[in-house]
Amino acid sequence: MAWNKRKYFLLALVAPLLLAVVSCKISYKFNGSSIDYTVVKTISIDEFPNRAPLVYASLSSDFTEKLKEEFSSKTALRFVDHDADLQISGDITGYNVVSSGVNSSGEAVDSRLQMSVSVRFVNRVNSTESFEKTFSSYQTFSNQYTIDQVQGELNGLLIEDIVSQIFNATVANW
Repeated sequence: MAWNKRKYFLLALVAPLLLAVVSCKISYKFNGSSIDYTVVKTISIDEFPNRAPLVYASLSSDFTEKLKEEFSSKTALRFVDHDADLQISGDITGYNVVSSGVNSSGEAVDSRLQMSVSVRFVNRVNSTESFEKTFSSYQTFSNQYTIDQVQGELNGLLIEDIVSQIFNATVANW
């Protein structure tokens, strides 16, 4: 009799645990993307021309290469030139320097380098996820420096931020 009670007690203890393990699906994705690779296999990323009034010579190629690198390192998608499952294209539409802070005598003490990128994302597998959107970022720097002195470093930060925004909007599905 004692053995039966012990067996039922163990069964009552173990059954919910087994049920929880079998019924729950826990999925971790360490790369940040949520792509169903059984359906989505290819991506194309077009060159992003710089159409902003202020032109920095290597901005277009730097941005496009960083965007391709992001998808290459964080997804298993295969790059193709056309007819991809996911298609990303767009333009650098804004790139400018504005004053962002003034001191008590009204002189500018800080400036802000701003960048905007218009993106067209086409998901040929699930068209409801397609969009056209503008992503932007800025970096503030002291007027102790000229834009020529800080532009290279700030461009890297701007590009990194906007590329991250695009990646999250297209395949991370947060």
